[in-house]
Amino acid sequence: MAEIPTGGQMLWKREGEERVLHLRHNDSEPWRPYEEFPQYALPDPDGFSKGIATFLALLKKDWIAVQS
Repeated sequence: MAEIPTGGQMLWKREGEERVLHLRHNDSEPWRPYEEFPQYALPDPDGFSKGIATFLALLKKDWIAVQS
């Protein structure tokens, strides 16, 4: 995982039957799937939501989980 800025925002969105992590650096940016941030994305364990490993890593960098 590359050097990560602190204080970004994370949101779980439904895509079909799955929940997928979406990210943005600040309120003025649109939400984008975490796969569009390859510098942050980590591989997920089988059977978990898409983005869970990235979510946990970003929490440690003071990113905020936003409720939908």
